[in-house]
Amino acid sequence: MIRYGVLGAAAALTVAAIASAQGAKLAGYMHKGELDGTLILGPPPAADSPRARSDRQTYLDTRTLAGSKRWTLAERDNDLWQGGAVHRFSCALGAEIGPKTTPVAYRVLQRVELDVRTVGTPPKDHYNRTRPPIGDAQPLCVPREDWMRTNASYPSGHSMAGWAWGLILSELRPDRASELMVAGREIGQSRVVCGVHFQSDVDAGRELGAAMVAKLHDHPEFRQDLETARAELVRDRTPPTDCDY
Repeated sequence: MIRYGVLGAAAALTVAAIASAQGAKLAGYMHKGELDGTLILGPPPAADSPRARSDRQTYLDTRTLAGSKRWTLAERDNDLWQGGAVHRFSCALGAEIGPKTTPVAYRVLQRVELDVRTVGTPPKDHYNRTRPPIGDAQPLCVPREDWMRTNASYPSGHSMAGWAWGLILSELRPDRASELMVAGREIGQSRVVCGVHFQSDVDAGRELGAAMVAKLHDHPEFRQDLETARAELVRDRTPPTDCDY
């Protein structure tokens, strides 16, 4: 299984459990090597470059957010599925996204999250950038665990997923595009607030997520699913709750 830290551990188990409950093996739309994320992104900021210094200072500055409302939201966004990022998108959409309310749209998001791993892991492994909390004891919004040392920082998988989901849902509901893209942005920014990614990791995640969505439109199955999901989101307007973002 592709390693994506919390994204690839807790989220992967959740996705697998949902797929099992639905009686089908879940897979992404894209295949390995279809999009060259390493080439698209290029390397992360060089050590001691102006951007690398800015990355480090942003990491230090955001440690002061510990205990704040934004910190709590970052903790929620850390879990993409169970009450986390998908719920943020539900609030932005004004309709509950879920396996019961919007099963096709929900499954599209699941499959795209798997594509994030397919596309995002090669540049992570190639550039092997060390995550910001390694070497200090500053507060993080998630527990310090071994995956932070072994799972590289660039690009951010959460940022890729959040931005890709925002683009896709905006295509399905253009009347909510502004709110949805804000949600996509903030899910990535939560990784900076949490202290598990540098700002440039998150920026790179958005760039690669956008490229991935463009490539996804080359897949007839993806386009067909989008059309089904579009009709589904028009029908279902179950209002979400607890939308204090």
